[in-house]
Amino acid sequence: MLRNVDLSEISDGKLYDANDMVKADCKGCEGCSACCRGMGKSIVLDPLDVHRLTTGLGVPFEALLSQHIELNVVDGLILPNLKMTESADACPFLNGQGRCSIHAYRPGICRLFPLGRFYENDSFRYFLQVHECPKPSKAKIKVYKWLDTDDIRTYEQFISDWHYFLKALQERIAGMEDQTQIRSICMYVLQQFYLAPCEDFYEAFHGRLDEAKRYFEM
Repeated sequence: MLRNVDLSEISDGKLYDANDMVKADCKGCEGCSACCRGMGKSIVLDPLDVHRLTTGLGVPFEALLSQHIELNVVDGLILPNLKMTESADACPFLNGQGRCSIHAYRPGICRLFPLGRFYENDSFRYFLQVHECPKPSKAKIKVYKWLDTDDIRTYEQFISDWHYFLKALQERIAGMEDQTQIRSICMYVLQQFYLAPCEDFYEAFHGRLDEAKRYFEM
């Protein structure tokens, strides 16, 4: 999801790398769950998120669509996002104690919060959102530990590759008027990166990304 914002208004004015210390640790959250409610369609899922969810829950993508996620247009492309519950406007995986029931395989946006990503020069760095999390007295923690993701460098390369691939497609779609052609691009992305199962995620992703770049002549 592309956003044009002034970092000085939403952050502490600093940019961080994975090995930097940042004041983001809310010490286990303790069931606050503020960031799990009222998020609308903003928890957009990338292919790794869906792979983690389908593997962790033992269900196919189509089963998630029936209850936990939905499809929406994001900057011109159709992408999945977590579907807030109608009764509580909360994440469908939030349990009765205000805790995450899928914490081990939670989406990347959830792992990241209250950090954000600032993309430039075909890469990105992290920034700390200072107005989003109401938890007081956060502790310092290294960014990579906060993300709680194996093989952080491989993960960051995936995040960067996926972002710039989508950005290129979104820019291409922005100049199109043929809705059939736009829909064809959207369905290709869903089929190749979300619906097709895989065992070794990163190997499969990079193979599919290379194929997609050839297909779209990037």
